[in-house]
Amino acid sequence: MPQQVTARLPDPVVDALDTAAQQLRRSRADVIRLAVEHYLEDFDDLSIAIDRLRDPSDPVLDWDQVRRELLDTD
Repeated sequence: MPQQVTARLPDPVVDALDTAAQQLRRSRADVIRLAVEHYLEDFDDLSIAIDRLRDPSDPVLDWDQVRRELLDTD
């Protein structure tokens, strides 16, 4: 069963939320749910990218070298 969460938002954010909900023909709750889901997906992707950047076994490529190799194809 879904849980209810309460948050306090500044008036300008609520105004923008209401505008978005009206334009999307959705409720405030739907827009908030979608926004949080998208944020968490992006957060997961960013966390994976940061982990990969910090991985010392992952080789770092030199962009100029890669570009030369890509452009120097027969």
